[in-house]
Amino acid sequence: MDNPNLARKVSGPRWPAPRLYRLGGLAGTLLMLAGLSGCAGMPGAAGEASSEDSEPPLEVSCRRQVQPEAQIHLDLVDRLSEGNKPYAALAQLEGKPMDSHGHWVRKGRLLASTQRLSDAQRLFQALVDQCGTGEAYHGLGMVLLKSWRVEDGLRQLRIARAEAPASANIRNDYGYALLMNGEYDHAAYELRTALELADGQGPVRQNLAAAYLLTDNDPGLRMLTERYNFGVDEFAHARRLAERLRR
Repeated sequence: MDNPNLARKVSGPRWPAPRLYRLGGLAGTLLMLAGLSGCAGMPGAAGEASSEDSEPPLEVSCRRQVQPEAQIHLDLVDRLSEGNKPYAALAQLEGKPMDSHGHWVRKGRLLASTQRLSDAQRLFQALVDQCGTGEAYHGLGMVLLKSWRVEDGLRQLRIARAEAPASANIRNDYGYALLMNGEYDHAAYELRTALELADGQGPVRQNLAAAYLLTDNDPGLRMLTERYNFGVDEFAHARRLAERLRR
């Protein structure tokens, strides 16, 4: 992200966060996972609650329109998810017909948040194949990152960014992933875009500050202070993040 912290409030059904892996060991990688906007939680154990590879593809819905009564139910699911109750949110979601694209995207994110990564990957792959939306590629990319498949995850996030260039959540997660991959200048561009799309709100603030610290961009840091009222505590957090990300 001009880019830094698998969201949720640059958000929607949000992802708690991402990009991972050149920090020197498992501990550093786990810390980095907390920076994404998108699927909450740490990577699950291999094979946990997973689907068999031989299962046929899922049949999902690409329909965007949601009936008012269904939207009320989705709002309940979102409140539970945002309240850090992904298991309850998933149970509520599965209690009604899965008849829209939004239903399936939420289910994929909740499967990932409850460590059912194989099931989440299968679902998002079906959405990619059948719908080809930015949210589908975003979800698949985040799941791949959480499964330690960094290059594959970045590839999917790059497509998601191309499909939905005005999504603050996608730009934030893509930017943070670039930071984790050591692509600081590119990350800063994506994160600056995400910051403006999000009206200066959310975890992208610290992510972008970390990107500016990593690229010695003093004008960028001044801009955060003067235009977005970036505070002392936020700078302290951004410095800690930058130190963890520095390669």
